[in-house]
Amino acid sequence: MTTPTKLASAPVIDEMARLLTEHYVFPEIAEQLADLLQQRLAEGAYDVDDAEELGRLVTADLQSVNGDRHLRLKHHAEPVSPKQGAATLDAMRRDFDSSLGGAPRVQLLDGGVAVVELAPMLFPLEWAAEPLGAALTLASRAQALIVDLRGNRGGDPDTVAFVCSYLLDERTHLNTMYWRGGERSEQSWSLPHVPGARFGGSKPLYVLSSGSTFSASEELAYDLQQLGRAVVVGETTRGGAHPCQGWTLHPHLEATVPVGRAINPVSGTNWEGTGVQPDVPCAAADSLDRAHALALARLAG
Repeated sequence: MTTPTKLASAPVIDEMARLLTEHYVFPEIAEQLADLLQQRLAEGAYDVDDAEELGRLVTADLQSVNGDRHLRLKHHAEPVSPKQGAATLDAMRRDFDSSLGGAPRVQLLDGGVAVVELAPMLFPLEWAAEPLGAALTLASRAQALIVDLRGNRGGDPDTVAFVCSYLLDERTHLNTMYWRGGERSEQSWSLPHVPGARFGGSKPLYVLSSGSTFSASEELAYDLQQLGRAVVVGETTRGGAHPCQGWTLHPHLEATVPVGRAINPVSGTNWEGTGVQPDVPCAAADSLDRAHALALARLAG
């Protein structure tokens, strides 16, 4: 049996501090956090034996100033590629292949109400357009639709726009993303054309949320809610509105650093820190039954 060697934490912390300073969407907070990490390193707070423990400690410190849940030193049990973004992408691909492309359930409930579950992520659009388009086209004939995001932990903003396009009639401004790099803003709109059939913008639409619903799936719920298109049923979501990029700092550690922030054209703000507030609050476990009852009552009315 071999004795574990002491983890060299200083190079990881130095690189984390550099990435924050160069890329974090809030430069002033980046400086505070970089100083905090170096101070904690000097104090010996990161003198630990394994990468998982270092990731946990650093993540707690990264989130201690403004509670940004996208800002992490994420541990991966399997060794990850040193290529930028590869750690996240490889994990995503495994989830994609085991979840029918991110649409693991399409179901017809009593009364002509369909459920489409989107989980565990809104995968990159070049992968997900076909399975999501198929699921949403299948549900397009329903009298009412429930989109289940309770188990969705985020993904691609372009995929958010793609899904919204099936649930609206006209091209619509959904969100604006401010990017630190180049200090530029980029608008997100629903698409003028979708492959398959639209559910459309007039039939009853409900979105299920939980305390685990995060990031891009929160944007999907928030965009539809702010447009007055959907009723959100369930729990307040986790509250992460900052798109991020990933860098491998150690064979088992990936830094995820937010490089932009969302600005909704209706509210002028986003769901960072607050989460998406449900229109009909209830336990996530009860939200499907609740939304089904609401849909039936509205159809009957």
